[in-house]
Amino acid sequence: MARKPRTEMIAETRAKLIAAGRKAFASVGYAEASMDDFTAEAGLTRGALYHHFGDKKGLLEAVIVQIDAEMAERLRERAARAPNAWEGFVEEGIGYIEMALEPEVRRIMLRDGPAVLGDPAAWPTANDCITTLQESLRRLAADGVVSTTIDFEAVARLLSGASTYAAQWVANAADPESASMRASSAYRQLVDGLLCEPRTGG
Repeated sequence: MARKPRTEMIAETRAKLIAAGRKAFASVGYAEASMDDFTAEAGLTRGALYHHFGDKKGLLEAVIVQIDAEMAERLRERAARAPNAWEGFVEEGIGYIEMALEPEVRRIMLRDGPAVLGDPAAWPTANDCITTLQESLRRLAADGVVSTTIDFEAVARLLSGASTYAAQWVANAADPESASMRASSAYRQLVDGLLCEPRTGG
């Protein structure tokens, strides 16, 4: 049997470690996750973890990048199902808040992530979110939905901060379901202030 190319072997090793780490972080949390346990589950050694990610913190970063990419894709799909571009824009923000109800997102992205890696606004993935929001706002302004005079970067950063903080509130709330409904409603009221003309109806 032909030996797999080195790049393919490296990719497989990284994928196994990320999958095992993700499972452990979601089930017992970052602090309680044992490197020996999830490297053994992946059929690898602790040395492999150190080689590819440096340490457990580096593995958490890789897991967060993976989950973040999945969340972004789900939000794009949610926006695409909306009846128009504005509703799609709003639904992306609300969708992020609602994802805080999911155990894996709640524990890894909204609890352990900030505790271990610091402010989410400083994460490498944050810039992509800001850029995407700015592009959406520019398109909406070009279509006459929101004002062309708004500071696109400033508004994008404010909205990103609002949805992130709201999601963290939901993740840590005594009643997450209630917090999610309240936060989603408030987020919609907040972004509706950007419209050139007030919304009518529900």
